[in-house]
Amino acid sequence: MKTETITYHTKNCLSQGFLAYDSLNNEKRPAVIVVHPWQGCNDFTKKKALEVASLGYLAFAIDLYGNGQTATSDNEAANLMKPLFIDRATLQERMIAAFELIANHPLTDPKQIGAIGFCFGGLSVIELLRTGVNLLGAVSFHGVLGDHLGEYQATPGDRTSRIKGSLLVLHGFNDPLVPSSDITLLENEMSEKGADWQINIYGNTSHAFMNEDMHSPEKGLVYNPKTAKRAWQSMINFFNEIFGKI
Repeated sequence: MKTETITYHTKNCLSQGFLAYDSLNNEKRPAVIVVHPWQGCNDFTKKKALEVASLGYLAFAIDLYGNGQTATSDNEAANLMKPLFIDRATLQERMIAAFELIANHPLTDPKQIGAIGFCFGGLSVIELLRTGVNLLGAVSFHGVLGDHLGEYQATPGDRTSRIKGSLLVLHGFNDPLVPSSDITLLENEMSEKGADWQINIYGNTSHAFMNEDMHSPEKGLVYNPKTAKRAWQSMINFFNEIFGKI
């Protein structure tokens, strides 16, 4: 497995992405953008990119915050995430920049690009779908799904009238960050825009269920190995379908 750090620019932001792929295969292949949780493009994100690459894809873990910034506390993470959660136009701009970069990589089949994201990254891949780029599909793992989060109120970015790509949302029933109203609003939006969408809701499952380091039930942040395995398999099945493997 080959890994590279790729520096790329967006408006007022110099980002450091992490690319992983099987270097023994010189053929073009589907690419999957991997979007980090609110802590930034950390070791968890890079590990997931390696796991995606092991499936035969070109995996690109992007850096939404710039300069490879990562947080070591919830307060730092909130401060990094807040501007992009609120300013969805800038979030979309940075997602599109990453999409265009990987679409032009010599090993990418530009007609076969997907995206996955965790927590804030789950929201980010949905925002990429909303821009109308030629993304075949997006998977949100325990994503923040709404325009409100605590005291934060988002200003929406561009929202295309039709959603081109498919959407898979993988959500824990006990997630304290996502009220049922956010789920209903997303379901209605995707339906009105003709999207191919599905939402898997896992019982006895909190936020951050994919992250082995999360064990804070008082915050609703708990790793769930059974749900993590089920959700990852659902992602595999989703990409097999949209990339034409089945």
